[in-house]
Amino acid sequence: MNDTTRSTKKGQKPLAMVTGKVAGGGSAASPRIRGLGVANRPGGMAEGEAVGARGPATAAARPSLAAEHRVQLSQLPPRPGRAEPTTRSLPAPSLLYSRRSTSFRRARPSPSVLSHLRVRPLANGGHAHARQKRAFHWPSLGGGAGGRCATSVEWFGLQLRRLSKGRLRRPCGPPCVTWAVSAGEPDVALLGASSRGDHSSSTRSFDIVIIGGGIVGLASARALILKHPRLSIGLVEKEKDLALHQSGRNSGVIHSGIYYKPESLKAKLCVEGAALMYEYCNLKRIPYRQCGKLIVAVEQEEIPRLRALYERGLQNGVQGLRLIQQEEIKKKEPYCRGLMAIDCPYTGIVDYQQVALSFAQDFQDAGGSILKDFEVKDIEITKENPSRSKDGMNYPIAVRNTKGEEVQCHYVVTCAGLYSDRISELSGCSPDPQIVPFRGDYLLLKPEKGYLVKGNIYPVPDSRVPFLGVHFTPKLDGTIWLGPNAVLAFKREGYRAFDFSARDVMEIILKSGFIKLLYQNFSYGTNEMYKACFLSETVKHLQKFIPEITVSDVLRGPAGVRAQALDKDGNLIDDFVFDGGSGDIGDRVLHVRNAPSPAATSSLAISRMIADEVQQRFKL
Repeated sequence: MNDTTRSTKKGQKPLAMVTGKVAGGGSAASPRIRGLGVANRPGGMAEGEAVGARGPATAAARPSLAAEHRVQLSQLPPRPGRAEPTTRSLPAPSLLYSRRSTSFRRARPSPSVLSHLRVRPLANGGHAHARQKRAFHWPSLGGGAGGRCATSVEWFGLQLRRLSKGRLRRPCGPPCVTWAVSAGEPDVALLGASSRGDHSSSTRSFDIVIIGGGIVGLASARALILKHPRLSIGLVEKEKDLALHQSGRNSGVIHSGIYYKPESLKAKLCVEGAALMYEYCNLKRIPYRQCGKLIVAVEQEEIPRLRALYERGLQNGVQGLRLIQQEEIKKKEPYCRGLMAIDCPYTGIVDYQQVALSFAQDFQDAGGSILKDFEVKDIEITKENPSRSKDGMNYPIAVRNTKGEEVQCHYVVTCAGLYSDRISELSGCSPDPQIVPFRGDYLLLKPEKGYLVKGNIYPVPDSRVPFLGVHFTPKLDGTIWLGPNAVLAFKREGYRAFDFSARDVMEIILKSGFIKLLYQNFSYGTNEMYKACFLSETVKHLQKFIPEITVSDVLRGPAGVRAQALDKDGNLIDDFVFDGGSGDIGDRVLHVRNAPSPAATSSLAISRMIADEVQQRFKL
């Protein structure tokens, strides 16, 4: 049995899943389901369909993202360790509504009243969610002027039976009734259904709380609620909006995975994550541009390193890599000079802040809650119910913010980025590796000089440092970003040269291995600081690739801060780090300690790994 069809009982009609229409006897007047991008075009998208000519096909063994957007109308299995609820609520799919539809027999839709259907997640752990601008719901189906409710009603050709004994009144509006598919009716799978879940944004107790509203935290929240739709999951973010720091202040490149050590977690997650990112953007109709990338050697001494990088990319499974000579470099980038280059056709650009906000919408539509302006100050065992009591407690972990508010939960997953070491220390876990902030300043190429750059142009990286060097990146809005450099930031969120935090500086000097790092890379560090101060020095470096660029062609642009994990010996931690702890709190916490570039590219792959680790570690 695959994701797109289900075996049916004898005499029942199979479901018309891939066409985007409701099956099970619906009339021809039943409107087409919309809301997930893939179903917006005629015929929808079948499982396993390629994501498009611009995006690399995903591995056959990996479940498609479209498979995560399904739900079946049936009975919800009871939550382990809890009494089975009377009903499980799922608002009716908004875009199955049509005032001209003949499928509604005894009721008319109302945009302000809720109707609920029992749901069961698919075997692959999928759940329904979609973005929708307006929700149309049904009142007490079959109810007349006297307020009585029918025991059954036909809904798009399906006989629904009433579950509740009477009319239920929701806090948000008029009465409603809970309905389920009557016995003998086939299951129905829907693309684009929406779920509010059991928790509103005001709820302060959850099964799982994610700390951090960046792209990794939001992707992890989304993956967890799709994998475990029966659990209540909340996310807390210290800012008043989401994805404001590393997730919203980067070059927006979808990396191919060529740079990273073969068999490393970074390499595996980047290659998988890039394919998933293209697929997700196609699924959600998020604009991106697959403009490719050239890694250019401009000196003879760089060619051996370029060839070694090419071999590394092949080992990592990066698709479409080619070594090209000067003539082909000119065809791709007419104004770029170079002796040899690696052509990476699957590199692209996207707005990662838009992607992160789409993850947030998915999470909320699936029933998750997001609490903004919630800066975590403490993580501790709930004092009212000590963990050593015989029966334990429902929600043993209390996460408190700087305002004295708290949320309670069973388990915590932290994706705190620039503050990952401090959040780990709050939970009683090790503060190592320490986070050292590095600021990256970008320059902007003036619009009249935009013709000089077509795609991404990168230098051959220096293997001694984890930074890729100053490069050329075309953005979706048509601007060209040049950079970034890499200099020490004197504040964890210090986006300007003179931003300063005494606490952050003292931690860099006393707690981390930064002094040893500075001693080992003094020449490189001073050179980066010099280029940051004098614009002409950065332009000289850019002219190695495009000689036509002059100082008058560039402007100072935005800046970002990278959270770089550093051990006490001054070694830069170059791979992803996930850990937990021990004790009452440590056993219930999973920390994402280091998620460096390409974490945005890898976010969907990282989130799947985190969801699997949470399930295994916490035995969900």
